[in-house]
Amino acid sequence: MTGRRAFRWHIVVFLAPAVLVYTAIMIIPLFGTLNLSLFNLDATRERVFVGLENFRTLFGDPRWSHSFWNALANNAWFFVVHMLVQNPIGILLAALLSSPRLRMAAFYRTAIFIPTILSFVIVGFVWKLILSPIWGIAPGILDMVGLKALFAPWLGKEEYALTTLALVSVWQFVGIPMMLIYAAMLSIPDEVIEAAEMDGVTGWSQFWKIKLPLILPSIGIISILTFVGNFNAFDLIYVAQGALAGPNFATDILGTFLYRTFFGFQLQLGDPHMGATIASVMFLIILLGVCVYLFLVQTRLRRYQF
Repeated sequence: MTGRRAFRWHIVVFLAPAVLVYTAIMIIPLFGTLNLSLFNLDATRERVFVGLENFRTLFGDPRWSHSFWNALANNAWFFVVHMLVQNPIGILLAALLSSPRLRMAAFYRTAIFIPTILSFVIVGFVWKLILSPIWGIAPGILDMVGLKALFAPWLGKEEYALTTLALVSVWQFVGIPMMLIYAAMLSIPDEVIEAAEMDGVTGWSQFWKIKLPLILPSIGIISILTFVGNFNAFDLIYVAQGALAGPNFATDILGTFLYRTFFGFQLQLGDPHMGATIASVMFLIILLGVCVYLFLVQTRLRRYQF
């Protein structure tokens, strides 16, 4: 007679600290924010339940909806720049660094990854100095190569400011997709590469036909991490352009819009209930994006077992 399988208490013991910490700093605040978005203050400054009225105000009141859609559009463009610039460059760098013929590959990996660990404050302040038309070094460098006519106060022009900050963010974080793709390439068995070489598939042809299909799941993970990270972006824009995300809210994203609404800024009074409403919408957007990836993209990716 087979006895009952013993319950593995050690699993609970090891998981409990992580679960408790995650619940305390993530789950409880999340539900608190969702709850706060369903209330507002009446004429006597008493909190009353208003249901979805705050969401109707956010989407229906022109004073709120204009700022929200502007911030959402800027967030979307911020994400597109990272997807079209950061991730392809990261994949290209990983392909180059994985080449056995490249010397000093470890040095290059370290040099490219170092900006990732720098503080947002340092990165924002330094790039603001570099791009300054008054004391920045960018005009001088362009003048040295005969391209000074191309210089413009990129952080001061509405049409350039957001793209400039997105490219600064790309410079800082390109090391993350590079390292993830590099690790995925190292996991490809040598037998697969040797078989490809025996068939005459080498160089970039080998990358496109052999390596790229094998690392598609990793590219998918990087894409969803980029999506979540860019919709949570705040630090760089706040440091470089301030809470008003100038010029004329051209760099305003949902993070800065949430900050001004929740805490207030200058003459704008803080409104925790509308701030919680914006945070709830951000959560729903991120949740929708992740679900689309998990159920429509990830399930269609072909995986290879070695």
